[in-house]
Amino acid sequence: MSFTSALAIKRLRTILKFGSTVFGLSAIFLLIEPKVFLDLLNLDSTESLQWSMRMIAITLIALTGNMLSVARFGSETSVIFSSRVMVVSAAALGALTLLIPAEFSWFTIAYAAVGFLFSLAYLSALLRK
Repeated sequence: MSFTSALAIKRLRTILKFGSTVFGLSAIFLLIEPKVFLDLLNLDSTESLQWSMRMIAITLIALTGNMLSVARFGSETSVIFSSRVMVVSAAALGALTLLIPAEFSWFTIAYAAVGFLFSLAYLSALLRK
């Protein structure tokens, strides 16, 4: 028995779809232009770090597919479970971005804000009964 309303589930599905789009675009950006991404974060852009960013991009592609699959075809239980995971993950992404070992740039702050906003969006929808 679910304690989350049908409207809240619909909102969570929408947030998961939107999140998968954001992660998908980030993945493409990381895969194609890891140096630009690193430069925007004011991090050194070594060959090995660029390679690592491409590895992360592939992982983000998998996450994108899973988020979209849950949003479109998942049961209410899997939508709620995935959304709970994303509350923590998105907040952790925001926090980790703010702990970056480099001087902040507009991009660093914007990237952290996106993580925090997604976390709040999931949390808000989950708390609606």
